[in-house]
Amino acid sequence: MDVLELARWQFGITTVYHFLMVPLTIGLSVLVAAMQTAWVRTGKLRHLKMTKFWGKLLLVNFAMGVVTGIVQEFQFGMSWSAYSRFVGDVFGAPLAMEGLLAFFVESVFLGLWIFGWDRLPKKIHLACAWAFSLATMASAYFILAANSWMQHPVGVEFVNGKPTMNSIGAVLTNNTALAAIPHTLAGAFSVAAAFLVGVAGWHLWRRRSSSDAHREVWRSSLRLGGWVGVVAFAVLAITGDMQGKLMFEQQPMKMASAEALCHTEKPASFSIIAVGDVANANCEDVKTFNVPALLSFLAHNDFSTEVKGVENLVSGYQAKYGTNYPDDPALGSLAGKPIDYVPSLPVTYWGFRIMIGFGAISAGIGLLALWLTRRGRIPGGRWFPLMVLGGIATPFIGNSAGWIFTEMGRQPFVVAPNPTGVEGMWMFTAQAVSKLTVGEVLTSLISLTVLYAVLGVVELYLMRKYIRGGVDAVLPPAASSAKDSDGSDDSDDQALSFAY
Repeated sequence: MDVLELARWQFGITTVYHFLMVPLTIGLSVLVAAMQTAWVRTGKLRHLKMTKFWGKLLLVNFAMGVVTGIVQEFQFGMSWSAYSRFVGDVFGAPLAMEGLLAFFVESVFLGLWIFGWDRLPKKIHLACAWAFSLATMASAYFILAANSWMQHPVGVEFVNGKPTMNSIGAVLTNNTALAAIPHTLAGAFSVAAAFLVGVAGWHLWRRRSSSDAHREVWRSSLRLGGWVGVVAFAVLAITGDMQGKLMFEQQPMKMASAEALCHTEKPASFSIIAVGDVANANCEDVKTFNVPALLSFLAHNDFSTEVKGVENLVSGYQAKYGTNYPDDPALGSLAGKPIDYVPSLPVTYWGFRIMIGFGAISAGIGLLALWLTRRGRIPGGRWFPLMVLGGIATPFIGNSAGWIFTEMGRQPFVVAPNPTGVEGMWMFTAQAVSKLTVGEVLTSLISLTVLYAVLGVVELYLMRKYIRGGVDAVLPPAASSAKDSDGSDDSDDQALSFAY
């Protein structure tokens, strides 16, 4: 392996690992704020128990997200310093906004929420929960705005051979970002929903034959997660269609690769699944099960439009961006070599389908759990907890596959060219890497991978501990022994005596 390949592995491992925490934090923060709102409005102890239990898990996940997220900022100076010098004037603005505005607000109000249970007025404390959750989404907005600029650079001009931002508004309202943000947030709610369904379903199944004081906590949590998951998948489908149409305009090679569309078709069929080796750009050995003309509709909103295939797009890319890398020693072994404009077809093709497939499975499990627990029912078979617990992993896999597809499909560019933007505004990934030795990058790669593995064990241990402990692990004895709102003793005074 050379420096470029090792640097890409390092960034990929740390980014995907960090992104496991991000969607759960975003989705769960909003749902916890909604639970607390229900408690403040109704005074029902059930909603307080839900807030406390899910809030504890939120805090564990948030802490791990902060620890792993800090490394992401340093990546740009460690292995990608050439990239940082090229895009620093543009990329720095949304990242600074994320750190100084969104993350600062997020951290302050989270601290007030954690330590303000018995110190702040009830509604002020609730406002802190909402401020934290909204700041979490704002943080995602600024990060996505930065990433979307890499996918579709806007609001810049060339000054001394480097992009200089001339409109922060254009960067923050980039149409690529405006499509990515609702899609990513819907994915986050899908993750949080599956988490609620899985954990609550397991607890509900364990207590199916006993009169547990917290049963309604688990039933309410499961049903909330089920409905949120179904709605989130519907939003994912709508926003995913919007993103797909933009990508056919902005990065046609990415979308052709996602379909293993090697040759131009008119109309173009949508590939459901391929049989054979999709690694070759001629696709001669690949047989696919297709839906006729559907890809033309997904690309251009009609069933007769031509969609260009990989082989035809290559010649267009070569004409616009060159056939060979610059003869620059900084490019190492790639200096002067032919440019491969085709991303990894197996990664893009299967990543696209894993993203869609696991998202659909997650929504399906949530919908089935809603049906199985209707009217107070609790399934008795051992398959039920296995199904809902396994369902927790499905949106995580779908989200990760979506990000891998998005980033890998952009190759060989780290800053993809805007077809209608500033001429020459792009950067090859091979040009972005720092001048390091293989040993230096390998050392940091191994160190970070081992560190993240340890952090993963710590998070799983803490999550398992508090999940298994249930409501009793997060409430003091006086509150946890009180009866729920559906029992005979659910006065407002009891809740307030605990919380304030």
